[in-house]
Amino acid sequence: MEADQFNIRHLHALIAVVASGGITAAARVVNLTQPAITQGIAKLERQLGTPLFERRPGGMEPTEAARTLARRAEAAIRLIGTHRATAAQIRAFIALARAGSYAAAAAATGLAEASLHRAIGDLSLAMGFQLVDRRGRGVALTRRGAAVARNFRLAMAELNSALTELAALEGRETGRIAIGAMPLSRARVLPIAIERFHALYPQVDLSIIEGSHMELSGPLRDGEIDMMIGALRQGEYDGDLVQRPLFDDRPVIMARTGHPLGRETRLDAETLTRFPWIMSGADTPLRRLWEHMFQQLGTTPPHVPIECGSVMTVRQILLNSDFLTLLSPDQVALELQAGWLTAIGPMPVDVRRSIGLTTRADWRPTPLQTRFMEMIAEAATESH
Repeated sequence: MEADQFNIRHLHALIAVVASGGITAAARVVNLTQPAITQGIAKLERQLGTPLFERRPGGMEPTEAARTLARRAEAAIRLIGTHRATAAQIRAFIALARAGSYAAAAAATGLAEASLHRAIGDLSLAMGFQLVDRRGRGVALTRRGAAVARNFRLAMAELNSALTELAALEGRETGRIAIGAMPLSRARVLPIAIERFHALYPQVDLSIIEGSHMELSGPLRDGEIDMMIGALRQGEYDGDLVQRPLFDDRPVIMARTGHPLGRETRLDAETLTRFPWIMSGADTPLRRLWEHMFQQLGTTPPHVPIECGSVMTVRQILLNSDFLTLLSPDQVALELQAGWLTAIGPMPVDVRRSIGLTTRADWRPTPLQTRFMEMIAEAATESH
């Protein structure tokens, strides 16, 4: 079963029955008839393949599965913001928001464009405001529409977590964990944690999405990835994301083996500005460290003729030129071992950055997600 196959009204009924302990009281809360609630609960049980209540003369006692689902469903419905939206409408709007046009959304979902138009139109009526604006052959989300799309994605993440936790109650370790990996994390810590986790939980899928902080922070906020690992930011969040430091990384100046600076025993501002630099983009933690290094040396950072965040590209340029860069030894460990690159040093000033995990502030990880983060922390401790 997929998260977007839940009937929203049935979930609302489930929450009410768990809270009230009976169908009669729940019917008054959700404005459904008792037979409709009974049928809705029965359908949920068939979909999930597990009983949600123990029927007793004095009422209905929720099973652990019902309490688990109700907790997640309550959060999901709060994010959806209305009891009038259907799963089909939510599925259609998420697809449209991701694809950017009805044609592309139709191709991605297999639904007819007319069906998507109708679903989005009905959803706008249910929400009480416009969700999209026409832009030529495509569409653009309105400001409120963009907020709805994000909340819908987060709601689906909650329901996916519910399915994972329900499977765990039955002794099945299933589900999917999506990890946003910034460059440094891909060098050592993340691969170690992945190998260990997969050995213990082979039925759990791990999805690694590579990218920069800018590329990954949006999907993290939208619930499309569960966590992000890499260099931490200072003062860039509005309380919606939280950071957990894992270790301090100490970047060093890198160059090709045989570089003229390889014979230097002392590095100063004059020496370091004689050669061109290839660095990550402006406002990245590494670039800020590099700028701080020159400021500590009492000089203005030199012009950077090549900006690049790809370690593979940086490596190739270093190998065939006298360019310098600032990188973590972990990121080019194989190149250092092979003797292709060398660390120019000693470092003229202390340079370090904090590497860690970033998650949503209101995120409630499943036990499996928590275990994976523990393994990342263990790998970080062992590696540094």
